[in-house]
Amino acid sequence: MSTDMPSGSDNDNEVKSQLDLGDPPQHVLDWAKENIRENPETRDQVIQEFRDMIFERGDCTPHRTDDEYLLRFLRCRNFSLEGAHKLLCNYYEFKDNNPDFFEGISLENLEILGHDEIITVPPYREQTGRRILLYRMGNWDPEKVTINELFQASLVIMEVGALEPMNQILGGICIWDLEGVSLGQAWYLTPSIAYKMMEIMTSAFPMKIHAFHIVNQNWLFDMGYNIFKPFITSDKMLERLHIHGRNYEELHKHIDPKYLPKKYGGELEEYNSFYDWYVTVRKEVKVLRELKSLGYSDEVEEAKLDEETRKAINVPFH
Repeated sequence: MSTDMPSGSDNDNEVKSQLDLGDPPQHVLDWAKENIRENPETRDQVIQEFRDMIFERGDCTPHRTDDEYLLRFLRCRNFSLEGAHKLLCNYYEFKDNNPDFFEGISLENLEILGHDEIITVPPYREQTGRRILLYRMGNWDPEKVTINELFQASLVIMEVGALEPMNQILGGICIWDLEGVSLGQAWYLTPSIAYKMMEIMTSAFPMKIHAFHIVNQNWLFDMGYNIFKPFITSDKMLERLHIHGRNYEELHKHIDPKYLPKKYGGELEEYNSFYDWYVTVRKEVKVLRELKSLGYSDEVEEAKLDEETRKAINVPFH
């Protein structure tokens, strides 16, 4: 299995807030064939075998079983039918067990997280072509944004990110910047909440998070981590967790400075990236249809569409 990763993009200096919904470039498809066993010649057959397995076993009932949807689960588990089936069932079990994170969510209400830059999605990828999801927890005001809303926004971002074939193949990177986190904020970040976030990102969602990088943490994190660490029973989860403090040189061993903001010793300017990204992607008809099928509403954007497009958004997946 090759350890070489595809480069980030054809134009590494290109900065734009949009989704890459088209077919991945050939070098990424070549990497997928060698590293996650995705063979274009047998892909349709494997998808059908996966679909048959879902119906025959009946362990979970997905809301859709079309090829495009099932493919993301197969990619996330290197085209292992057993692995993809377990992931699919974990995903729906997590949704059933945590309805507060999924039900009755209005997308326009989540814009506040973009204004406050609590969660950002940089409009560029790192050197391997992976997206970066960046949390700046010091910006979070628990009285303004509840912990549930923070979780809800994270899940919406991940659902949208899972639409990108590049993300399905390569996965993503998560950075938690804990600078300025106070005792009042830490009070809401219980071990249970932390564990749920790690669970959804590692074993219950069809997109790989290859690494969690903690930066600028203080004594509150150290105290909380000592409480939380016993809950981490997976060696893979521990291997993905990297704690750097303010040692950005250690962070640079994982992410090239060319793909990091100057704040982290990188070369890029800061972008109001979540807000720009969120406003842009919500205009995509494919995104609106996908999120609506998951139960998310976006009356603001739907109202801007013509009648024919609104009907297209409501067409069920097969």
